[in-house]
Amino acid sequence: MKHAPECIPCLMGRVLFQSRLPNNGKEEASCEAALKKFAETISVEPNSARLATLVHRSSYDALGVSDPYRDLKVRADIAAMKYDSRVREYIQNSDDIFKAAVKVAILGNIMDFGAGIAIESPEEFDSVFESLLKMELAIDDTGMMKEIINSKGTVVYIFDNCGETVFDIPLIQQIRAMGCRVVGVVRGEPILNDVTLEDAQRIGLEDQLDRLLTTGAFAIGVDMRKIGGETKKELEAASMIIAKGMANFESLGEERLQPTAFLLKAKCTPVAAEIGTQVGSNVAKMVIRT
Repeated sequence: MKHAPECIPCLMGRVLFQSRLPNNGKEEASCEAALKKFAETISVEPNSARLATLVHRSSYDALGVSDPYRDLKVRADIAAMKYDSRVREYIQNSDDIFKAAVKVAILGNIMDFGAGIAIESPEEFDSVFESLLKMELAIDDTGMMKEIINSKGTVVYIFDNCGETVFDIPLIQQIRAMGCRVVGVVRGEPILNDVTLEDAQRIGLEDQLDRLLTTGAFAIGVDMRKIGGETKKELEAASMIIAKGMANFESLGEERLQPTAFLLKAKCTPVAAEIGTQVGSNVAKMVIRT
């Protein structure tokens, strides 16, 4: 997805947020490095995810911290795990169990800290959980998803944020129960509050999957130019890809991949406009490129 003017305050607001997390006196250096990289790159890198990756790399290098979000990620998992029995009850009591599991997976996409477009801390999740659970899908392609899953094969599931991943597990269990092999993909290095291999192992995510791989890189979303060989093979051979969250949509929305279901909350105007929905909407959108 191409970046828009609205991306500028959003991206720099996130840089400021993360620059304060380590509390190591390097906030100004981090923001300065990010601003310089942004000014150098905005006219030559049209993709919003790749531009954001370069800016965040500069911020992290100036901070001298490999994972400034580590504490937030652990707290997000703890906040989400409290609702395991509640979401499972909701799914089992639904007329369409698969669709309910998709809605639960999207519910967790609110765990997106520091951009001013979602909640700002894991502790805020309690106040919004029930309202999120009641939200319907503004774009509902779950029927198309089920058709592909029922044909068996492999689903590659690209994860997004910590906390959110806890709510992905019931959907993964549904997909495997329908006869599909599920390969999970997490970030290759810590970036924002996204799930890495270490984060996945902390919550036992490997036990829910047939295989767990990484993107192999420090990147917002998935940079197909940097992705590892085994992950690329699984993506190319998949019956369907499920990509969670806006960053995965921004990085993969224009790629020529296998049928891809983008599951997310459209939290900003540029992404909502690109998808064709309203800001704040929950979306399960299939993209099939021939």
